[in-house]
Amino acid sequence: MSKTLVIAEKPSVAQDIVRALTPIAGKFEKHDEYFEAEHYLVSSAVGHLVEIKAPEEFDVKRGKWSFANLPVIPPHFDLNPIDKSKGRLNALVKLIKRKDVSALINACDAGREGELIFRLIVQFADNNKKALDKPIQRLWLQSMTPAAIREGFEKLRSDAQMQGLSDAARSRSEADWMVGINGTRAMTAFNSRDGGFFLTTVGRVQTPTLSIVVEREEKIRKHVARAYWEVKASFAAQAGEYEGKWFDPKWKKNPDDVELRADRLWSEADANAIAEAVRGQPASVSEEAKPSNSSCPALYDLTTLQREANSRFGFSAKTTLSLAQALYEKHKVLTYPRTDSRALPEDYLATVKSTFEMIGSEDLPGPLRELAQHARKALKEGYVKPTKKVFDNAKVSDHFAIIPTLQPPRSLSEIEAKLYDLVVKRFLAVFYPPAEFMVTTRISTVKTGTAQHAFQTNGKVLVRPGWLAVYGKEAQEDDANLVAVAEGELVTTESVDVLALKTKPPARYTEATLLSAMEGAGKLIDDDELREAMAEKGLGTPATRAQTIEGLIFEKYMLREGRELIPTAKAFQLMTLLRGLEVEELTKPELTGNWEYQLAQMEHGKLSRDAFMKDIALMAERIVSKAKGYDRDTVPGDYATLATPCPNCGGVVKENYRRFTCTGKGDSGEGCGFSIGKIPGGRAFEIAEAEAFLRDKKIGPLEGFRSKAGWPFTAELALVFDDEIKNWKLEFDFGDDAKNGEGDGTPVDFSDQQSLGACPKCKGHVYEHGTSYVCEHSVGAHVTCDFKSGKIILQQPVAREQMSKLLATGKTEQLENFVSNKTRRKFKAFLAFDAKEGKVIFEFAPREPRAAAAKKTPAAKKAAAKKAA
Repeated sequence: MSKTLVIAEKPSVAQDIVRALTPIAGKFEKHDEYFEAEHYLVSSAVGHLVEIKAPEEFDVKRGKWSFANLPVIPPHFDLNPIDKSKGRLNALVKLIKRKDVSALINACDAGREGELIFRLIVQFADNNKKALDKPIQRLWLQSMTPAAIREGFEKLRSDAQMQGLSDAARSRSEADWMVGINGTRAMTAFNSRDGGFFLTTVGRVQTPTLSIVVEREEKIRKHVARAYWEVKASFAAQAGEYEGKWFDPKWKKNPDDVELRADRLWSEADANAIAEAVRGQPASVSEEAKPSNSSCPALYDLTTLQREANSRFGFSAKTTLSLAQALYEKHKVLTYPRTDSRALPEDYLATVKSTFEMIGSEDLPGPLRELAQHARKALKEGYVKPTKKVFDNAKVSDHFAIIPTLQPPRSLSEIEAKLYDLVVKRFLAVFYPPAEFMVTTRISTVKTGTAQHAFQTNGKVLVRPGWLAVYGKEAQEDDANLVAVAEGELVTTESVDVLALKTKPPARYTEATLLSAMEGAGKLIDDDELREAMAEKGLGTPATRAQTIEGLIFEKYMLREGRELIPTAKAFQLMTLLRGLEVEELTKPELTGNWEYQLAQMEHGKLSRDAFMKDIALMAERIVSKAKGYDRDTVPGDYATLATPCPNCGGVVKENYRRFTCTGKGDSGEGCGFSIGKIPGGRAFEIAEAEAFLRDKKIGPLEGFRSKAGWPFTAELALVFDDEIKNWKLEFDFGDDAKNGEGDGTPVDFSDQQSLGACPKCKGHVYEHGTSYVCEHSVGAHVTCDFKSGKIILQQPVAREQMSKLLATGKTEQLENFVSNKTRRKFKAFLAFDAKEGKVIFEFAPREPRAAAAKKTPAAKKAAAKKAA
């Protein structure tokens, strides 16, 4: 009997489909990787199972990246299984090829990526290019209720109807690959022309994102603080005192100078004159009170959840995604988190009411318990009703908004509970009525001769908390209570203060504000059609934005300091290079806008896939030719002058694209010949680092250097005088590492250090030395021990306290940021001393036990026995 194979994107969706089909298709039997009924097989991917790659003859290994191998424009793309998902892929391929499977249904998420996931799986299954000859249909779901799923099966779309979306999905994936590979290899080849390996990654999403951060930092650096003054007065009324700030009622905005404000004075004399004029004088009072209200923001999509978690708790976007994924997959208390929708399907009202009942009746843990009363009140007062703000099919894309499920939370960690609490509060509050305020604006006017000086006071009283009650904001705000002033009453200007202030530069981006900028990047585009095409997309997707930010940090384009994201010298150098080579399109969101416009046309059959990919190939060729053909000595840019003088002649040292060079003591621009590279070992100097290096003649240990083959290493740098050239030159200093711990006969003085603990090999003292922690007997004149361990191991700094812990207990705490030299992936491990090996090794936490395999049915046992025979 022939069967239809249904492939969903995630196991949870496959289970929902099985539950929905059971009443009409009969009972499904559960197997390890799929469900089976009389007419259906239902299985799923786990996101992307394969990735595209260039054919082997086009693949050039990192150490051989050069212009000779560019551009890379393969005639077709092969597919590679993703390592962690090979088992699931093999299971799906077997099901697709089963002889009793006569048709396939794509039940992956309703969108471009869902289409791509399914198409690549089928392409991989058809690896011998022998047509499977099995018809394909599309299940298009916007809601996961059983009724919506059954309705979807009644309205399956044909393969021909989905061809445009399929072409757009493949084209986007291949275009990203071609621009990323050619751009990255061309910029790396350009920056590595003078030797070494300076990896310079670019991409359609990551480079415009970095450009946003760099442009903000440029504004911060160029900002010149301007002095201004504010005048504040305290007024005495019969009912008490209140404060007001001077302002100019006639002031109008100046678009050319955003630092101008109605309450700012740009002359200290003017500010003091106003203060003297009003001090002790009576003031008349006018007052206007208006009702105001505010509604709860919409439900969370992933980006808004990441933004708020970053603002409230300091969680990185990556951490928030990881927590939300655990709450979805492991605890099953949240719906699918990787969504860009902030609305629910219109048929979801019953599910929402059931969820309110669960929250209102369950004894939720800890601080979540108080939310039950708000859930019960919402149901009792009839707040939970169909509104377009919450239930709107037009605003639901591949997935709907993030909300709690019907599963009560159990055994959540502290930070998981924080994120769950955030989602539940928004879910409850969005149904509550608006909060109502009374906003009062009071103007106190002092007349002095022919002049009038106005002071403004604002008050805001919370009349009805509405949705704010869910957040515990039922009391009046502290700054809301203004003392009353009787009609016609004159108040007295009791005291006046003049505040001397300075304008501030724009704030640096945090992850919260950068996520907002990425989401709203389309607003930066001038072209109306491109801006509209990108209006709902932004840079990246909710699921990839965190990965983009982490990637920029990993590649040392940005640093995370507290909550701020700070671009590095490498980031500025990349922007200088792309501008200088006239390939600025890589830095602008217009590139994404243009692609989205063309891909939308492709989806609707108005643009061919071949035409789009030809344009992408031309773009890749242009990027390579611009980098390859650039023949000037430097790239024009906004370069710094170092504060530290030349170590050779005392002249001025200036930056250019590649080097820091002495320009001499006069205006001739001719220096003494001193010059050092800006990117030794593939790592760019920060300006402050370069200045400290010239001053101290050494710096480090620093991480982030790369060998010629591209592998990272850590080292100190030294400025050494060379008698042959009669000038200073830069050298790597690996300290004790270079001597392999043998000692060179020179005693080492550790008297100014405190011992970190006893050496595990000889019980001597362990100290810091160069780039390592070493036993005191492993260096100097008499070497009797060889114990040492790096201060940075696979890019993970090992703090002094961690080494002390290892020496005292045998191992460190679990450290999270080791980076594999092979896979370039981060991993967690303990550092432990292995007495047998006599060295520090990695120790990994035990894996959670795997779930027991499902019992085989009698039919399966019989088939296995037959196969074994």
